[in-house]
Amino acid sequence: MSSPLFNAIVDHVCDLRVLRMSVSSSSLVCLAMTFTMAGHLAAQVATAASTPADQVNVQAPVTPPASSLPSAPSAPSTPIQAPDYLIGIDDVLDVFIVDVPELSRQYRVSGGGTVTLPMLSTPVNAAGLTLSQFSELVTKELKTAGLVSNPHVSTSVNQSRLHAVAITGSVKRPQIYSVFSQTTLLDMLSQAEGLADDAGGVAIITRGDIALHAMSFDSAKGSSAQVPESQATITLDLKRLLESGDPKLNVNIYPGDRITIPRAGVVYAVGAVNKSGGFTMKPNAGGMTVLQLLAMAEDTKPTAMRDQTIIIRNDPQAPGGRKQIPADLKKILQGKSPDPVLQPDDILFIPDSRAKRALHRSLEAIVQTATGLAIYGARP
Repeated sequence: MSSPLFNAIVDHVCDLRVLRMSVSSSSLVCLAMTFTMAGHLAAQVATAASTPADQVNVQAPVTPPASSLPSAPSAPSTPIQAPDYLIGIDDVLDVFIVDVPELSRQYRVSGGGTVTLPMLSTPVNAAGLTLSQFSELVTKELKTAGLVSNPHVSTSVNQSRLHAVAITGSVKRPQIYSVFSQTTLLDMLSQAEGLADDAGGVAIITRGDIALHAMSFDSAKGSSAQVPESQATITLDLKRLLESGDPKLNVNIYPGDRITIPRAGVVYAVGAVNKSGGFTMKPNAGGMTVLQLLAMAEDTKPTAMRDQTIIIRNDPQAPGGRKQIPADLKKILQGKSPDPVLQPDDILFIPDSRAKRALHRSLEAIVQTATGLAIYGARP
C-alpha cells in the first residue's frame, strides 16, 4: 500500500518528460536512486504513523562521563621575576638559555642550596642569591666549561616555599611576616609596629638557611665558605640602634631569619613601701638604680627602717643560690653612699619597724612574697 508522499514523488518524477524522452545510462542510475530513497522514506513515515505515541523511544543526547572529558588547562602559576628576590632551598627555578634547549628547563634547589645542571661537573650555588646573580653565575660556569661561547641566561621562580621572617618577644605585633627579599632590622621592627613597653635593650637574630648561604657566598670566586657559628646568632644593642641609627647595627635580614626581642628584666620592691610589686626595667645606658625603683614604688612608708635595707640577688655561688647586699637607703638618700645599680630579678627589701620579727624573715619567705606580687610596666 502506497502512501500519499510516495505517490507525490512518483507524479513529480513522471512529469519530467524530458528525462523520459532521452534517458542516458547515468540518468537511469540517478532515477533508480531517487525511487529507492523515496521508498525508504515512505516506509519510515508509515511505521511512525502506525506506532502509538506512548511507545515512541526518544533517545536523549548522551553526555560522556566527566572522566572522559578533556580537562580545562590549569592556569600556570605566575613566575616570580622580582630582581631582589632571594632564592631559597626547595625553590623550583625556570632557567632559560637562549639556543640551548637541552639545558633550558626547571631545576629544584637542593637542600645544600645548589642546582645541578647537566654537563656541568659541579653544582651551581643558588640559595641566598638574587635571580640575576644566579643567571650571571650560570653564564660564567657555562663559559668556563666551554659549553656555550656566549650564553644568555634568564631565571624566574616557578614555585617557592614560604619566605618569611618571624618576630617574637616584646613587640606590638609579634607574628610571621612574608619577606621575599633582603631587608633590614629597622624595617622589620616597623612592620611589627615598634617595640612594646616592656621591651629589653637587645635584639637577638637567628639566621636561616638563606642568610647563611647569602653571607657565605663569595661573588668573586662563585663559591661558598663556612659561616662562623658566631654569625649564626647575633645579639645587637637595640637601644643604641634606635637612638643613634648606627647603620652597622641595622643589619640585613633575610627570608627565614628569626628576630627575638627579649622582655626587659623585672626588679621587685617589697616591705615598707607604698606600692609593693615587680617593675620592668626600662633599658637605659646606666641601668635601673635603687632610687629609681624606690620612686616607682612611690617611696617608703613612715615606719620604714631605711638604714637596714638589703638587696637580694641571685648568685649560684652563694648558699641557697642567693646573697644579701646591704643598701643603706638612708645614706643613699643623703648622698653619702652611691646609688647601687640593680640587676634583673633583684629584690629590694625595706624592713618595717612595726613588724617586730621583720629582720628575722628568711630570704625564702621574702622571695616568695616578691614573686607573688603584681608586675608593673616601667614608666617612659
